[in-house]
Amino acid sequence: MKMIEQIELKSGLSPNKIWFTSDTHFFHDKVVEYCQRPFASVEEMNEELIARWNSVVHRDGIVFHLGDFCFGKPDNWNYILDRLKGRIFLVLGNHDTRHINEEIASRFECVAIQMRLHVNGQKIYLHHFPFLSYGGDNHGTWQLFGHIHSNQQESNIIDKHRLSMLLPSQYDVGVDNNNYTPVSYRQVEEIIKKRKP
Repeated sequence: MKMIEQIELKSGLSPNKIWFTSDTHFFHDKVVEYCQRPFASVEEMNEELIARWNSVVHRDGIVFHLGDFCFGKPDNWNYILDRLKGRIFLVLGNHDTRHINEEIASRFECVAIQMRLHVNGQKIYLHHFPFLSYGGDNHGTWQLFGHIHSNQQESNIIDKHRLSMLLPSQYDVGVDNNNYTPVSYRQVEEIIKKRKP
Protein backbone atom coordinates (compact mmCIF):
# COMPACT_ATOMS: atom_id res chain seq x y z
CA MET A 1 0.00 0.00 0.00
CA LYS A 2 1.34 3.41 -0.94
CA MET A 3 1.13 5.92 1.89
CA ILE A 4 1.74 9.63 1.79
CA GLU A 5 4.35 10.78 4.27
CA GLN A 6 2.79 14.22 4.68
CA ILE A 7 0.02 16.22 3.08
CA GLU A 8 -0.54 19.94 3.37
CA LEU A 9 -4.00 21.36 2.74
CA LYS A 10 -4.20 25.12 2.37
CA SER A 11 -7.43 25.91 0.57
CA GLY A 12 -11.05 24.91 0.39
CA LEU A 13 -11.40 24.11 4.08
CA SER A 14 -14.41 25.82 5.67
CA PRO A 15 -14.07 26.07 9.46
CA ASN A 16 -17.78 25.26 9.83
CA LYS A 17 -17.48 21.92 8.02
CA ILE A 18 -14.46 20.40 9.77
CA TRP A 19 -14.34 17.82 12.56
CA PHE A 20 -11.52 15.94 14.24
CA THR A 21 -11.49 12.61 16.04
CA SER A 22 -9.23 9.72 16.91
CA ASP A 23 -9.05 6.29 18.51
CA THR A 24 -12.51 5.03 17.65
CA HIS A 25 -11.10 1.48 17.69
CA PHE A 26 -14.17 0.12 15.90
CA PHE A 27 -14.41 -3.69 16.36
CA HIS A 28 -11.66 -3.71 19.02
CA ASP A 29 -13.34 -5.78 21.71
CA LYS A 30 -10.74 -5.12 24.41
CA VAL A 31 -10.79 -1.31 24.19
CA VAL A 32 -14.09 -1.18 26.10
CA GLU A 33 -12.32 -2.69 29.12
CA TYR A 34 -8.92 -1.05 28.62
CA CYS A 35 -10.33 2.46 28.44
CA GLN A 36 -13.32 1.88 30.72
CA ARG A 37 -15.70 2.93 27.97
CA PRO A 38 -19.35 2.99 29.12
CA PHE A 39 -20.57 0.28 26.74
CA ALA A 40 -21.69 -3.29 27.46
CA SER A 41 -20.05 -4.72 24.32
CA VAL A 42 -18.00 -3.82 21.26
CA GLU A 43 -21.20 -3.98 19.17
CA GLU A 44 -22.87 -1.40 21.42
CA MET A 45 -19.74 0.77 21.24
CA ASN A 46 -19.64 0.58 17.43
CA GLU A 47 -23.29 1.60 17.14
CA GLU A 48 -23.00 4.44 19.63
CA LEU A 49 -19.83 5.84 18.03
CA ILE A 50 -21.51 5.76 14.61
CA ALA A 51 -24.64 7.47 15.98
CA ARG A 52 -22.67 10.20 17.74
CA TRP A 53 -20.48 10.78 14.66
CA ASN A 54 -23.52 11.13 12.40
CA SER A 55 -25.29 13.40 14.90
CA VAL A 56 -22.66 16.13 14.42
CA VAL A 57 -20.98 15.54 11.04
CA HIS A 58 -22.85 16.76 7.94
CA ARG A 59 -22.91 14.76 4.71
CA ASP A 60 -20.66 17.40 3.14
CA GLY A 61 -18.46 17.66 6.23
CA ILE A 62 -14.78 16.80 6.43
CA VAL A 63 -13.48 14.59 9.21
CA PHE A 64 -9.80 14.26 10.03
CA HIS A 65 -9.42 10.96 11.88
CA LEU A 66 -6.10 10.87 13.71
CA GLY A 67 -5.61 7.13 13.83
CA ASP A 68 -6.64 3.78 15.29
CA PHE A 69 -9.80 3.78 13.22
CA CYS A 70 -10.85 0.12 13.09
CA PHE A 71 -9.71 -3.42 13.83
CA GLY A 72 -10.12 -6.55 11.80
CA LYS A 73 -10.80 -7.56 8.22
CA PRO A 74 -11.83 -5.29 5.33
CA ASP A 75 -15.48 -6.27 5.92
CA ASN A 76 -15.32 -4.57 9.32
CA TRP A 77 -13.87 -1.39 7.85
CA ASN A 78 -16.39 -1.35 5.00
CA TYR A 79 -19.29 -1.88 7.42
CA ILE A 80 -18.24 1.22 9.37
CA LEU A 81 -17.27 3.40 6.39
CA ASP A 82 -20.58 2.67 4.65
CA ARG A 83 -22.41 4.20 7.60
CA LEU A 84 -20.40 7.31 8.48
CA LYS A 85 -21.19 10.78 7.15
CA GLY A 86 -18.58 13.10 5.67
CA ARG A 87 -15.37 12.83 3.71
CA ILE A 88 -12.74 11.19 5.88
CA PHE A 89 -9.00 11.88 5.87
CA LEU A 90 -7.04 9.28 7.86
CA VAL A 91 -3.80 9.95 9.69
CA LEU A 92 -2.44 6.49 10.45
CA GLY A 93 -2.31 5.32 14.05
CA ASN A 94 -0.12 2.58 15.45
CA HIS A 95 -2.89 -0.03 15.06
CA ASP A 96 -4.05 0.98 11.56
CA THR A 97 -0.99 -0.29 9.74
CA ARG A 98 -1.79 -3.86 10.84
CA HIS A 99 -5.37 -3.76 9.57
CA ILE A 100 -5.54 -1.45 6.53
CA ASN A 101 -4.93 -2.51 2.93
CA GLU A 102 -5.07 -0.74 -0.46
CA GLU A 103 -8.76 -1.44 -0.96
CA ILE A 104 -9.65 0.14 2.38
CA ALA A 105 -7.19 3.02 1.95
CA SER A 106 -8.95 3.94 -1.30
CA ARG A 107 -12.18 4.57 0.67
CA PHE A 108 -10.58 7.55 2.42
CA GLU A 109 -9.95 10.95 0.84
CA CYS A 110 -6.32 10.50 1.82
CA VAL A 111 -4.23 8.27 4.09
CA ALA A 112 -1.06 9.83 5.47
CA ILE A 113 1.36 9.58 8.34
CA GLN A 114 0.91 13.26 9.18
CA MET A 115 -0.98 16.26 7.85
CA ARG A 116 -0.66 20.01 7.97
CA LEU A 117 -3.73 22.19 7.50
CA HIS A 118 -4.44 25.86 7.06
CA VAL A 119 -7.97 26.71 8.16
CA ASN A 120 -9.06 30.34 8.24
CA GLY A 121 -5.42 31.38 8.65
CA GLN A 122 -4.85 28.88 11.48
CA LYS A 123 -2.01 26.40 11.02
CA ILE A 124 -2.73 22.91 12.35
CA TYR A 125 -0.41 19.90 12.58
CA LEU A 126 -2.12 16.49 12.77
CA HIS A 127 -0.43 13.31 13.99
CA HIS A 128 -1.57 10.27 15.93
CA PHE A 129 0.96 10.95 18.69
CA PRO A 130 1.45 14.11 20.77
CA PHE A 131 4.87 15.71 20.35
CA LEU A 132 6.84 17.85 22.74
CA SER A 133 8.31 19.65 19.75
CA TYR A 134 6.37 19.92 16.50
CA GLY A 135 7.68 23.18 15.10
CA GLY A 136 4.63 25.13 15.97
CA ASP A 137 3.69 26.53 19.35
CA ASN A 138 5.91 29.58 19.14
CA HIS A 139 4.47 30.23 15.67
CA GLY A 140 0.81 29.74 16.67
CA THR A 141 0.39 26.25 15.19
CA TRP A 142 -1.97 23.86 16.93
CA GLN A 143 -1.08 20.20 17.29
CA LEU A 144 -4.04 17.83 17.39
CA PHE A 145 -3.44 14.20 18.32
CA GLY A 146 -4.91 11.03 19.79
CA HIS A 147 -3.28 7.83 21.06
CA ILE A 148 -3.20 8.58 24.81
CA HIS A 149 -6.94 8.02 25.43
CA SER A 150 -7.17 10.90 27.87
CA ASN A 151 -10.56 11.59 29.40
CA GLN A 152 -12.20 14.22 31.55
CA GLN A 153 -11.81 12.09 34.70
CA GLU A 154 -8.22 11.16 33.86
CA SER A 155 -8.93 7.83 35.56
CA ASN A 156 -7.31 5.41 33.12
CA ILE A 157 -4.67 7.27 31.13
CA ILE A 158 -1.50 5.35 30.40
CA ASP A 159 0.62 8.51 30.03
CA LYS A 160 -1.19 10.60 32.68
CA HIS A 161 2.05 11.90 34.21
CA ARG A 162 3.07 13.33 30.83
CA LEU A 163 -0.06 15.42 30.27
CA SER A 164 1.50 18.31 32.20
CA MET A 165 4.11 18.58 29.43
CA LEU A 166 1.55 19.38 26.74
CA LEU A 167 1.48 22.90 25.39
CA PRO A 168 -1.68 25.05 25.47
CA SER A 169 -1.87 24.71 21.67
CA GLN A 170 -2.07 20.90 21.79
CA TYR A 171 -5.33 18.97 22.13
CA ASP A 172 -6.36 15.32 22.32
CA VAL A 173 -9.21 14.90 19.84
CA GLY A 174 -9.69 11.22 20.73
CA VAL A 175 -13.19 9.95 21.41
CA ASP A 176 -12.40 9.15 25.06
CA ASN A 177 -11.67 12.85 25.66
CA ASN A 178 -14.68 14.18 23.73
CA ASN A 179 -17.78 12.28 24.82
CA TYR A 180 -17.20 9.64 22.11
CA THR A 181 -18.02 12.26 19.46
CA PRO A 182 -15.97 14.08 16.80
CA VAL A 183 -15.01 17.60 17.89
CA SER A 184 -15.54 20.52 15.52
CA TYR A 185 -12.94 23.03 14.42
CA ARG A 186 -14.91 25.71 16.31
CA GLN A 187 -14.87 23.65 19.51
CA VAL A 188 -11.10 23.11 19.29
CA GLU A 189 -10.62 26.81 18.56
CA GLU A 190 -12.57 27.73 21.70
CA ILE A 191 -10.71 25.20 23.89
CA ILE A 192 -7.28 26.40 22.75
CA LYS A 193 -8.26 30.08 22.97
CA LYS A 194 -9.22 29.60 26.63
CA ARG A 195 -5.85 27.99 27.41
CA LYS A 196 -3.65 30.56 25.69
CA PRO A 197 -2.32 33.36 27.96
